[in-house]
Amino acid sequence: KQVEAMKRALGGLNLNIIEMVDENATLDGGDVLFTGREFFVGLSRRTNQRGAEILADTFKDYAVSTVPVHDSLHLKSFCSMAGPNLIAIGSSESAQKALKTMQQMSDHRYDKLTVPDDAAANCIYLNIPSKGHVLLHRAPEEYPESAKVFEKLKDHMLIPIANTELEKVDGSLTCCSVLINKTSEL
Repeated sequence: KQVEAMKRALGGLNLNIIEMVDENATLDGGDVLFTGREFFVGLSRRTNQRGAEILADTFKDYAVSTVPVHDSLHLKSFCSMAGPNLIAIGSSESAQKALKTMQQMSDHRYDKLTVPDDAAANCIYLNIPSKGHVLLHRAPEEYPESAKVFEKLKDHMLIPIANTELEKVDGSLTCCSVLINKTSEL
């Protein structure tokens, strides 16, 4: 149902849609982290190696590295992009282990922003021409210590988002969003 709804919405925007036809392949958006340079794909309960291979075949111009995900639903349950070269990462042992794997797999050195709460590391970075760096992050009333870390990003417009209710059904900021980079004539 979700797949069909997304296919209709994206098709309406005249975007190129590539379907995975291998019934053994699984690939969940919550396991796909695009840094702007490369993809990291979490191997989790919802994403397997075959799904990562299909992603790599689809985006041949980008490196695709796999990262084992343990103790979390998705890769983006504990990390996401917080800026053009900035990875927000949780403090748990499994999050830090995944970050180490990502650093070993990449030729690029990313800056990191470590937050105390894994769930708070799931944020949404936007580069909006009229606003600059914009970061949607979990609200201080939900994760006060992590919010203090985000508040140190002085060159970002920070927008705190309360997400407690959606979090109860594994809904994080990134999995409740579809970001599309298109011109304004839509």
